[in-house]
Amino acid sequence: MPTQANGVPPSLVNELAEVKRRLSAIERAPAPVNKFDRYPAIEWAAQGRPPVGGNAWSSVGISNATGLTFDRVEVKFITDWLLTGKREAEVRLAAFRHTGNAQREIVSASATLGLTGNTTRNVGVVVLRWVHGIPYGWDYADDTTIYTIELQHRYKKGPESPKGQTIYAIAATEGAAVSGNILNWGYKQDDNGKWWWVPTYRDGSPWAPDFVTVPNADEGSYSISAMHYCVGLPQERIPEATAYGWHWRRGTNGGWVRDPDITEPYFSV
Repeated sequence: MPTQANGVPPSLVNELAEVKRRLSAIERAPAPVNKFDRYPAIEWAAQGRPPVGGNAWSSVGISNATGLTFDRVEVKFITDWLLTGKREAEVRLAAFRHTGNAQREIVSASATLGLTGNTTRNVGVVVLRWVHGIPYGWDYADDTTIYTIELQHRYKKGPESPKGQTIYAIAATEGAAVSGNILNWGYKQDDNGKWWWVPTYRDGSPWAPDFVTVPNADEGSYSISAMHYCVGLPQERIPEATAYGWHWRRGTNGGWVRDPDITEPYFSV
């Protein structure tokens, strides 16, 4: 290969320039704090979560995962008041792409984990490991796109709890008897000729009996905490993680109930 006097082949010049560029990039690169991606812990306390948005998927915890180095994440959370046959939950992990103007689109989701709790109150601990499917690093096409990983929940499909009891009785709004609206009690005859021992208003008109529904004593919201942490880990740290999902649980019964499905409706606000 011909060269100029005191020169080097052009290919070597290009290679040296590339080496200098890489050395410069290394010198400017920030020192890593951890060998894996870690995100701040959120308060690890169970909170009441009633059905939201017509029992669509709603988020319990959200982690900004933009620029994630590894494609495997681990999440921990706790549960409370999951009662078998009464208050059962479904949870999953989902990744979203946010493109600005409060718009987002789902990228991927894990399988659905059904948590059936226990016959009596018990605090449970659950660990999820998952391959999120988010592209590595920033999306350089624009400077507004970010990615999040969300821990989502919903009530189990079907009745959330047993129905209450309907009773034919005389009822008043709580506190009415001491608010000055009731004058006295006495016998009153209804339109069908039946006599009732009823309270009366000050104007003398009787209260008519009606059907009254007494809510089931076991109705109420189960509790599930936000993500205790969400990290990106290399394969050697959590080899169990898959695109389907892996879970470990203690203190609550349950198991996988549905395959990943990004078409299921979720609470979009």
